[in-house]
Amino acid sequence: MEKIYLDNAATTCLDKEVLDAMLPYMTSGFGNPSSVYSYGRETRLAVETARKTVAKHLNVKPGEIFFTSGGTESNNTAINAAIRDLGCTHIITSGIEHHAVLHTVEHYSNSNAVTFSLVKLLPNGHVDLKDLEEQLASQECKCLVTLMHANNEIGNLLPINAVSALCRKYGAIFHSDCVQTVGHYPIDLQRIDIDFISASGHKFHGPKGSGMLYVNGNLEIKPFIFGGGQERNMRAGTENVYGIVGFAKALDLAMLHYEKEAAYIRELKQYMAEQLQSKIPSVTFNGDAFGSCLYTVLSASFPQTDRSEMLLFNLDIHNICVSGGSACSSGASQGSHVIAALNSAADQVPVRFSFSKYNTKEEIDRTIDTLKELL
Repeated sequence: MEKIYLDNAATTCLDKEVLDAMLPYMTSGFGNPSSVYSYGRETRLAVETARKTVAKHLNVKPGEIFFTSGGTESNNTAINAAIRDLGCTHIITSGIEHHAVLHTVEHYSNSNAVTFSLVKLLPNGHVDLKDLEEQLASQECKCLVTLMHANNEIGNLLPINAVSALCRKYGAIFHSDCVQTVGHYPIDLQRIDIDFISASGHKFHGPKGSGMLYVNGNLEIKPFIFGGGQERNMRAGTENVYGIVGFAKALDLAMLHYEKEAAYIRELKQYMAEQLQSKIPSVTFNGDAFGSCLYTVLSASFPQTDRSEMLLFNLDIHNICVSGGSACSSGASQGSHVIAALNSAADQVPVRFSFSKYNTKEEIDRTIDTLKELL
């Protein structure tokens, strides 16, 4: 029986066209971009062409795009720069951020570099903008606000322009983890007044190990990784040329086919929700599942019973791949910190279904039938 993969928020399969774009730089185009001879010039051109492609899709200057190893490095770089270079001594974040943000904030707090606070959440998991403004207004020091554009477990979308307006009103630096939205939505950074955003290629059918950090051109920050002059002296280390080429190609394809593919995936999500409600009446949904939410993510909960406690394991036995939360913590035993932050019932078993252009309604039907059997 073929596997069904419904964990696309964790990672996506590599698009064949992306692989084809990468292959020349894994074989004949192996030169070091820092070399002055033809091999180096060819790969330097590939990197800078990729940078222009990414900048075009985000409507920014190529010089504001820095390639990284992924969302985690980008998040770390932005938070570190805000503290070290931009004078931020207090951080406002939320309890449902990715651990790449939360653990970084906790690290700097534990080293007494900053203090931090968590913004309140509304019952549906959205950020309480009133509380955010009250916190910003009460701080006399310079603040960093780091809030993700879309939550990777429940899918809630941040009202990013409203948060940006509050940050500008109170002189705060604003960083957003956009790992779940870059490549899934058109993002025009000329319409979002923001200082940093992070992205990761493997979330939209690009290669793992490829990422990007946007740094607003009005900011002056120092390198996070030292040693060489790569990425305009901002990130030392020989460039991951084929990863960078793959990131740009994946973003290009995602934006080229956005309307068609997003509509298709939305239909899959809606179909999955309807089938769950019809066939498993005890199901509930986490976050703002049918409101301001990712079209790629559906977080459902099932009553905790002897049968449902091993649900993820049993689905895997039936060749169905889903998760209980973030892939980065799915092997941990403490459960989802996002679901816990929402004060959801402890007697529920959360399951995240996340979709891509490669999924089908037939796969959803088989998943529903298996769930009925297991529950």
